[in-house]
Amino acid sequence: MDTKPTHTAFLAASASLLLLAVCTLPVLKAGDSGYPAAAGKQVTFPEVPQVNPFQDSRRPISNPTLFDLAIPQTQLHPFVAYHRLPSTMNTVIGDVPVDGHVEVYAVQLEIALNERWSINAAKDGYVRFRPDSTLSDAEGWANITAGLKYAWLLKPEEKLASSFQLLYEIPSGSRDVFQGEGDGILIPSVGVLKLWDRWQFADQLGFRLPIDSDADSTSFYNSFHTSYMLTDWLFPTFEVNWFAVLDEGDGGRRFNNQVGGAVPGLVTFEGNDLFNFGASNARQNKHLVTFALGLRARVPETETVDLGFGWEFPVTSDNRSVFDDRFYFDVVWRF
Repeated sequence: MDTKPTHTAFLAASASLLLLAVCTLPVLKAGDSGYPAAAGKQVTFPEVPQVNPFQDSRRPISNPTLFDLAIPQTQLHPFVAYHRLPSTMNTVIGDVPVDGHVEVYAVQLEIALNERWSINAAKDGYVRFRPDSTLSDAEGWANITAGLKYAWLLKPEEKLASSFQLLYEIPSGSRDVFQGEGDGILIPSVGVLKLWDRWQFADQLGFRLPIDSDADSTSFYNSFHTSYMLTDWLFPTFEVNWFAVLDEGDGGRRFNNQVGGAVPGLVTFEGNDLFNFGASNARQNKHLVTFALGLRARVPETETVDLGFGWEFPVTSDNRSVFDDRFYFDVVWRF
């Protein structure tokens, strides 16, 4: 009997987590800044009601495992990503056919400890890898990534914030879907958020620093987001993501169910946000730049639930990466 989760079972589990969060997560109270850490809530002092100045902020859609807002929040973020593989991929022996797609089903959780600190579980979920040629069908769990965020700059009167974040990616996932190798990856980053009139601007740059630099490649990323409050509930978004390989892995045989473990020694690029092959030839195509177009919609009569849809596509050569394009569907539920 096939005991692997189906799409329906995984989505049902995600819905159950949402319901559990509603019932159990506390509403965390404000610290000394005079506004509540939980977005969308209102705290009242004697005769002086104050609301969170960042209540109109909206989470970026693309690059979800590495890119979020600079302000600590308590939020649950289930998302689905449908990632199409390019028809061919570049290797040291020439272009090989691949095509097909990858599906990712995940639930992220951030818990604000106060207005400046939060705990962030940024990466988890289930991956279904479905290539049409050369590589093999596989599915399994993604690595788990978690850590701390600290808002070192917090100016609510200017709707401006900046934060430092340090995450650790645990090699806990399935090797069948290019996870679970090495000794883990440290991910330090700095993020900035600015709300201006109906506009929002956000940026986050960071590094993926493997503890074992042979098993995993070292890389840099920078993600930029802008969105506009078209109405009180509708926010068109535009985002840019840049990934750059700084140091390749050793290209050793790993992920052995895929062409005998030869992928790290053959491909001329890296996996960027979701995968890390430890590819020895990754600097032949060290840069990947993507654009993402999307919409966020705030559920009417709420200040805490946003729905999102996005389409991300490369503007660098798509057959020299794992990226043809990607579609996102998500929910952001802030408490």
